[in-house]
Amino acid sequence: MKIKNVLKQTASLSLATALLVGAGTQTLAEENNYKTSNNSYGISHITRNNMLKIPQQQTNEQFKVPAFSESAIKNIASAKGYDKAGNLIDLDVWDSWPLQNADGTVANYRGFQVVFALAGDPKDADDTSIYLFYKKAGDKSIDSWKNAGRVFKDSDKLVPNDPHLKNQTQEWSGSATLTSNGKVRLFYTNFSGTQYGKQTLTTAQVNLSQPNEKTLKVKGVQDHKSIFDGDGKTYQNVQQFIDEGAYGSGDNHTLRDPHYIEDKGRKYLVFEANTGTETGYQGEESLYNRAYYGGNISFFQSEREKLIQGPNKKNASLANGALGIVELNKDYTLKKVMKPLITSNTVTDEIERANLFKKDGKWYLFTDSRGSKMTIDGIGQNDVYMLGYVSNTLTGDYKPLNGSGLVLHMNLDPKDKTFTYSHFAVPQTRGDNVVITSYMTNRGFYANEHATFAPSFLLKVKGSKTSVVKDSILEQGQLTVNNR
Repeated sequence: MKIKNVLKQTASLSLATALLVGAGTQTLAEENNYKTSNNSYGISHITRNNMLKIPQQQTNEQFKVPAFSESAIKNIASAKGYDKAGNLIDLDVWDSWPLQNADGTVANYRGFQVVFALAGDPKDADDTSIYLFYKKAGDKSIDSWKNAGRVFKDSDKLVPNDPHLKNQTQEWSGSATLTSNGKVRLFYTNFSGTQYGKQTLTTAQVNLSQPNEKTLKVKGVQDHKSIFDGDGKTYQNVQQFIDEGAYGSGDNHTLRDPHYIEDKGRKYLVFEANTGTETGYQGEESLYNRAYYGGNISFFQSEREKLIQGPNKKNASLANGALGIVELNKDYTLKKVMKPLITSNTVTDEIERANLFKKDGKWYLFTDSRGSKMTIDGIGQNDVYMLGYVSNTLTGDYKPLNGSGLVLHMNLDPKDKTFTYSHFAVPQTRGDNVVITSYMTNRGFYANEHATFAPSFLLKVKGSKTSVVKDSILEQGQLTVNNR
């Protein structure tokens, strides 16, 4: 009886051992598969391999934002508005974008060039509204810019049946197009500070009047409506951000900067976002996806181990920036959510100011980013970049310009009066040069000097290469040149 029990127990132990070994083998296999995944999700990526080339490249004059004379910089004289007490004040002016034609070139609206810009009270960091500036198309001086005032009245957000506009606390940047019937169509970001920074892509028709040949006025807006606030699957929405722990988690939710384009008669918005659950979501498992690293297997293994064991691990696991795209109906409502054009998983959570245009049969995609948001060795807190990518088709595959994606670099102290950000490439009607606009970030630093249009300059774009054009500094806010 004892011998039978011993045999029975031995058999039971052998079966249990076999089950444990089998389970252990399966777990190990799953772990190995998890660690060596190589899933692109059918999307182009800003890879760690490409970004690690940038610290060596950025010292080249080809990429340097030109140095500007501090003494020559002027505030925008017409940039005036009112504080909460109703006092007339000088405004800070930062992110700006021109009224463009469908192909991205600067529109001529009744003989004027029109720019939309974020502006606000220098003493109130929460005061962010969209203003309309304009000048005669032939004028270049910064003093030629006139101010038509705020685009929206506070009551314009009270739109019946729109679920998002009523919660708006700030107006953030976007784009504007002159439609085929001569109307001004604005796209911007509805920001809600009362909803954990919820951001919604939004549009409106801006109606302008011309009292005389020198003046434009905002008559009001119509067809003001929300377009897209994230679906969770393709692009992260604010509820996912909240569920992850919101601001306390270290995560950064973005869904902003809608940039309008047309291709083959179809309308699209390209925008800054973060990936959703079906396009390579954030989380520690992303650190084991070779698609985000680029390079060969040896680079993947060494860079992965360095990342996992280093100080950037958490930020890299949360980094899932994206330049997204949606198709619009003819009435500018949402038609189709599409996969991102490019993502920055493990690299950075924030790739701003999506900007896309077609030139010489190729699509050029640009974005701005800050070194302080990146997880790449050799890139510092003060480094500011414009990155660029090129594709033969609208939806990709997008390849990095200049071998790494580096287009522009600037690393001044943010308190330097000539520090610039929000670089934006404006295609011209002919030639290989595009105009780069930006703003001087003086907000709150100086009593009498405000954030203002920075001097523009030229960037040559040809094939897969770009370079800053030597001695090409233009006037502050200049949008066009006579390329030959």
